[in-house]
Amino acid sequence: MSTYTTRPTPADTSWFTRDRFGMFIHWGLYALPARHEWVKTRERMTDAEYDRYFCRFDPDLFDPRDWAGRARAAGMRYAVLTAKHHDGFCLFDSRYTDYKATNTPAGRDLVRDFVEAFRAEGLRVGFYYSLLDWHHPDFTIDVHHPRRDDPDAQAQNDGRSMARYCEYVRNQVAELLTNYGQIDVIWYDFSYPDQNGTGDRAWMKGKGAADWEADRLIALTRTLQPQILINNRTGLEQDVWTPEQYQLQDWLRHPETGERVVWEACQTFSGSWGYYRDETSWKSPAQLIRMLVNTVSAGGNLLMNVGPTARGCFDRRACDELNVFAEWMKYNSRSIYGCTMAEPELLAACPRDCRMTQSSDGKRLYIHLFAYPFGCLELRGLAGKVEYAQFLADGSELRFTEGRVDHFSEGASRGDDLLVIELPVRQPETPVPVIEVFLRE
Repeated sequence: MSTYTTRPTPADTSWFTRDRFGMFIHWGLYALPARHEWVKTRERMTDAEYDRYFCRFDPDLFDPRDWAGRARAAGMRYAVLTAKHHDGFCLFDSRYTDYKATNTPAGRDLVRDFVEAFRAEGLRVGFYYSLLDWHHPDFTIDVHHPRRDDPDAQAQNDGRSMARYCEYVRNQVAELLTNYGQIDVIWYDFSYPDQNGTGDRAWMKGKGAADWEADRLIALTRTLQPQILINNRTGLEQDVWTPEQYQLQDWLRHPETGERVVWEACQTFSGSWGYYRDETSWKSPAQLIRMLVNTVSAGGNLLMNVGPTARGCFDRRACDELNVFAEWMKYNSRSIYGCTMAEPELLAACPRDCRMTQSSDGKRLYIHLFAYPFGCLELRGLAGKVEYAQFLADGSELRFTEGRVDHFSEGASRGDDLLVIELPVRQPETPVPVIEVFLRE
């Protein structure tokens, strides 16, 4: 059994740390300009300018069953959809705003369609809900707001009330957690208390837990869905920590206590979260698989993002990237599901350019070859601990010796603690081959 423990959480995270891999979906009005989900604030658009997308939001190719099928095929076991992003547009039929999908040419509750399709595919469902709202009249102008550079920006805050806005947030969250059955994850985004204005904009204050009335929001969330997993981005620690666009090399630890925490890396196929037509930094197959493996080998989950087009489908590049996961996970998912960081004495034997995961019962070790070695893989410290080894993808046996490399050359490795797995010269046709090692009881 795994000996690693994590900091206690309000909710049970056992399904989460077993499933390991999820789909993030950023979709909204920003898919129409197709040049980043923050386009409204990047280009300082007024509400009237941004409304041209609201009037034309007509995803005629939207088929959530296709989305769910692709997620399932890619090996993803849960999905999180942007019910509302920073621009304030709601994909669900909220009674508290007219700024919603049902009032666009789409004419339907897209969140309901998502939930039904993904549940039918056997996937857990979650909602992303932005704490920011650049459309709401009570959300105060700050350093991220599209109106921040207006000459009268400070005056525009007169009469705005964050207390009224927080009530609006709670009302919408209550809808999301009441009208769609059991929801497994709610992904609040995001707090920025230290991002303040300077100079003549010193009045612009960042927002954090107090501004969101986060204690009340979390209490409401727990009351409506006691089992739900909540991230830490309201500014209050909850169940899951969420490093973004960064690859951790070790288990994330609590900054004050040093305890290991439950964590999830959120990443994109390219450089943006929403659909970006001209973005070119799409990741290679090897990068994608390594990101997943690297994350699980450090005790974390991977939430991989897709940004559907304005017409509601995944574009060719996104489908190609998902297919990379589908092909690899079809044969190697056993090294991901129910796995975590290998035990310390096994990690000590990890060769250079490899990553290890281990099954939660401790019986199987998975060695992921980031760089394929020539002839053999030397593992110093595993002699006497291995019963059997095979390539995971096809179940083909890999013979091994102990004590020395069976080779005539001078300088061939030796040692009582040495285990040597023999490998074919040619790398299997996969970005990251996996060796499954059955450990002695």
